[in-house]
Amino acid sequence: MPAKQALYYRTEGEDVLCLLCPQGCRIKDEQLGACGVRKAKSGKLLTLNYARCGSLAMDPIEKKPLYHFYPGWKILSIGTFGCNLHCSFCQNWTLARGDHTSRWEEVSPAMLREILQDCPPQEKLGVAYTYNEPGVWYEFVLEAARLLAGEGFQNVLVSNGYINPEPLKELLPHINAMNIDVKAFSDSFYRRYCRGKGLKEVLRTVEHALAECHVELTYLIIPTLNDSPDDISKFVDWVASLDRDIPVHFSRYFPNYRLDLPPTPLATMEKAFELAAEKLSYVYLGNVNDRECSTTYCPSCRRPLIIRNGYRIHNAGLKEKSCAECGYTIRLEGHIYGEGSELSKD
Repeated sequence: MPAKQALYYRTEGEDVLCLLCPQGCRIKDEQLGACGVRKAKSGKLLTLNYARCGSLAMDPIEKKPLYHFYPGWKILSIGTFGCNLHCSFCQNWTLARGDHTSRWEEVSPAMLREILQDCPPQEKLGVAYTYNEPGVWYEFVLEAARLLAGEGFQNVLVSNGYINPEPLKELLPHINAMNIDVKAFSDSFYRRYCRGKGLKEVLRTVEHALAECHVELTYLIIPTLNDSPDDISKFVDWVASLDRDIPVHFSRYFPNYRLDLPPTPLATMEKAFELAAEKLSYVYLGNVNDRECSTTYCPSCRRPLIIRNGYRIHNAGLKEKSCAECGYTIRLEGHIYGEGSELSKD
């Protein structure tokens, strides 16, 4: 498929200014932006990854990770290549920094609809745009999300949150849930380790998304870089100031891509969990084999409500959206697969 004209740009003299994300790339003719997938050509901006699929799989929704959005369901997960950040610790760098000249499968929004229509019931939830940064696949994601939302399917973004307000505003009405990766709580971290401009752009995205869809947050804890009690406390305080019921996933770092620091000590993960649990209702640890730290507890009586063993779940104490013991209503979008009727948004 030939390159497609991109959205959100303007021509300035002989250059093209991309307006999709906070990088604000000024791109010369025949050159690429920081994402590696948007190219200036004869005064226009082209997107090179439209309809190009680098990975397609049916994943548990918990893998995104989303723990409070249709637990137990599976979601069609799709990604392409490119990313507008360049994190030295990237876990999916083969896609994020992928070469658009490599072999990729062509896929269309209509094909995604057809795949979902042929799926068994547990797999009919919808599509997660994931694996690489979906923001740089903007034109495809917008078109697919519009189509699938109109058919009653759910749309999920797993994102770094690095997108400008206007394109986000156009996309959000078609999005049902987001997991947003807050990589650290300092501008210097974003500049040094992610080649971004700062933190505030990501926080702005979280705040805008909260008004439109279900949101969960991930914070990858990297030893010596963003793991101090002060760093974690600032992040937790900010989340609590927005809504203490936002689910937060602290993920354990392992060496990857260009960063070879040792894995995050389990003691550091446990300390972050303890700090966050003092102020937030739902805190989880990822990449840690600890069932207790992946269980959803009632914020009121602390009864286990949803027990997770890897990506398998067990309803241990929920009656619809409420604790069967004390009646406290938890934050839950949708329903556990196979149980009850669909629950409406708050």
